[in-house]
Amino acid sequence: MTEKEKKLINLIRKIGHGEIKVIIQDSCPIRVEEFKKSIKL
Repeated sequence: MTEKEKKLINLIRKIGHGEIKVIIQDSCPIRVEEFKKSIKL
């Protein structure tokens, strides 16, 4: 697992709820372009 993949998984775990848009290049995540956090009421 690459360092970028580890960072992506950690980000997903921290969000809890929400949406992200991941940009992938050469089968590797490059960046998260859109990040929306939602909070359940």
